[in-house]
Amino acid sequence: MTSRYPSISADITNLFAARNTHAVEVAVLQPADPFLDMAGEDLRRRIFLTESETGKTLCLRPEFTIPVCLDHIASQAGTPRRYSYLGEVFRQRREGGNEFFQAGIEDLGDRDTAQADARSVADAHALLTLVLPGQPLAITLGDQGIFEAVLAALGLPRGWRMRLARAFGSAPMLEAALADLANPPRNGQLSGDIATLVLDGDIEGLSAHIAGGMEEAGLSASAGRAPADIARRLIEKAELRSVRLSNEAFAALKDFLAIDVPLDGAAMALESFAAGAGLSLGAALEKFSARAKAIEVHGLPAKAIRYDAAFGRPLDYYTGVVFEIAAANGERPLAGGGRYDRLLTLLGAKTAIPGVGFSVWLDRIEALRETAS
Repeated sequence: MTSRYPSISADITNLFAARNTHAVEVAVLQPADPFLDMAGEDLRRRIFLTESETGKTLCLRPEFTIPVCLDHIASQAGTPRRYSYLGEVFRQRREGGNEFFQAGIEDLGDRDTAQADARSVADAHALLTLVLPGQPLAITLGDQGIFEAVLAALGLPRGWRMRLARAFGSAPMLEAALADLANPPRNGQLSGDIATLVLDGDIEGLSAHIAGGMEEAGLSASAGRAPADIARRLIEKAELRSVRLSNEAFAALKDFLAIDVPLDGAAMALESFAAGAGLSLGAALEKFSARAKAIEVHGLPAKAIRYDAAFGRPLDYYTGVVFEIAAANGERPLAGGGRYDRLLTLLGAKTAIPGVGFSVWLDRIEALRETAS
């Protein structure tokens, strides 16, 4: 593990060893498809792409979670297993610079998800406390699972649940989706044969029609999205436009997204919301309560942890808890992470492997250290 921040790196490496992790190094050049498919729209826009000699699309490593999971699958290592890393990632960043260092832990295969979630938050907090002694920290938690349970309990069709779940973590995308849900746009963009096929939900017929049009225009189906993907998306959009949520259900969704409370009162706030809205959150709420209790056992400062129902992180692979840790009153997070139980299966694992992890931004930590010195 190497870094341009030797003093921080030494402390972090020692902490990783004390936490019983396996240090791992992954290749800088990675297959691009997993990131393009699963990393989230914001990250996809900032990836550096290239090609191999055989024409395979590659990218410079933009984050560590997907590469660590791919390496775990390739190694056929047993679980549970905790991996740690420290190295450079490459993204086009709004604040300037294209290369920066991250460190983190990926915790794979622990079936006690409440304990693993709590351990991940506690490890991230311990790391920041170690390298930023005396710095007050604020922890924000969200929960993709609770959000999706609310959408399901409200009776939203699958297409809308998928769109809102993808938007979770991006305030502009979520706001736009809610605006469309409140006032569905009119379906006046399609005409003729395509409109008929879309309204009939005929994916095969629509795919063939689109493929024929692409062939006539001299476009290769492999140069962009496949005709079947285009057809599926057109039909999904038409279905979304046909749904209008009742005023009561829409008000309940807005009330849920407005919940922002200290973690020690979050389970009660969710129970109160569900009872008032006449909804059952079932297993998602049970998991939430178990995780909150597990976090409390780790001794983290309860008043410094908040649950924000509208908080997510802009990566498509999260399935449960998501969190960020920042300096108190700081604008940019120093650490971020979450649970990703479907990711390893999507990457090719033969059996489901639960996972949770976090990353810290070493450049932001170093900037705070320099300010304090």
